[in-house]
Amino acid sequence: MNSKIWLSSPHMGGTEQQYINEAFESNWIAPLGPNVTGFENSLQSYLANNVEVAALSSGTAALHLSLILLGVGQGDEVICQSMTFSASANPIAYQGATPVFIDSEPDTWNMCPVALEKAIIDRISLGKTPKAIIAVHLYGMPYKVDEINKIAQQYNIPVIEDSAEALGSTYKGISCGTFGEFGILSFNGNKIITTSGGGALAVKNAELKKKAVFLATQARDEAPHYQHSVIGYNYRMSNICAGIGRGQMEVLDDHVQLRRKVNQYYVTYFGNIEGVSVLQEPNSDYFSNHWLTAIYLDPKIHGEKSAEDLRLLFEENNIESRPLWKPMHLQPVFEGTPYYGETVAENLFKNGLCLPSGSNLTEAEMERIGTVLDTFFQLKLKHTFTY
Repeated sequence: MNSKIWLSSPHMGGTEQQYINEAFESNWIAPLGPNVTGFENSLQSYLANNVEVAALSSGTAALHLSLILLGVGQGDEVICQSMTFSASANPIAYQGATPVFIDSEPDTWNMCPVALEKAIIDRISLGKTPKAIIAVHLYGMPYKVDEINKIAQQYNIPVIEDSAEALGSTYKGISCGTFGEFGILSFNGNKIITTSGGGALAVKNAELKKKAVFLATQARDEAPHYQHSVIGYNYRMSNICAGIGRGQMEVLDDHVQLRRKVNQYYVTYFGNIEGVSVLQEPNSDYFSNHWLTAIYLDPKIHGEKSAEDLRLLFEENNIESRPLWKPMHLQPVFEGTPYYGETVAENLFKNGLCLPSGSNLTEAEMERIGTVLDTFFQLKLKHTFTY
């Protein structure tokens, strides 16, 4: 059998081992050290826009700390994009708060501004002004930043920008992860760069970073003994993981360009097939890292051939693909939570598929992917893919 083609596998650049070795040689085997500082500095320089960055154990940890720093607690409500990974919503529950889910819009597949404003007006009328808005850059595609943030400012609700999938993406030339009160990054093994597991929190000033790091290191007060006045967490990134991150930052732009090249292959391929659309930037304001390339099969045209049928055919050929995120308002764990919108996210989930998108896909692997697509659509459209 052919070797496995993964949806999005880790892609090392070559210098990661150097930073890890330095950590071992200097005995910095701890959740602090030169690699942590260096990785944070690299992220700050890359994101620009005057942000401070705290390297953490996961993107989920970063989102959780954001909610804590915003004072979200028992009985509060937090607005959240419905079409996203569960990690965007779970920290709301950690705080004893209730998520209010919002439908997607068809241009970017992200939070619908119309449904968002309807939700805010309705929750306020019920005496439940939301404490925060969690907006997600789905699959690396920037959400409608101007529209969402304008609404948030109008009602004085802070935005937590979930950029877990969007490092390297920009909106109007500005880095995703810097538009909200807080920005969330993830370096899980399948992300555009990885630290094996890890994340980061981008904040507006050094004081906020200090508070975040304090909470992330068990909230130890300044005293010679171990004294704690508030609940803390073990959320800091290790110096070893940060070493991987420093090496990965050196190839981040290369990885973005490679994923965009893979995306262009699919755009060219499906340009010849009626009823299949590829998630693309609506206009030149948007620049996506195309972390994952996702397609939508119009059921009116491909009713007898579903996205699930294509996924299964890929699986038969030892190729990983994945359904789009199942909307949070349809998840059993969030049954009964408020939802605003129509059925855009639901239809995307039913008829969409994420295709292999890794920056380390070879020409031979893209040929195998093209062969499966040709078989499924009963066509011979394989386009040449070269680096």
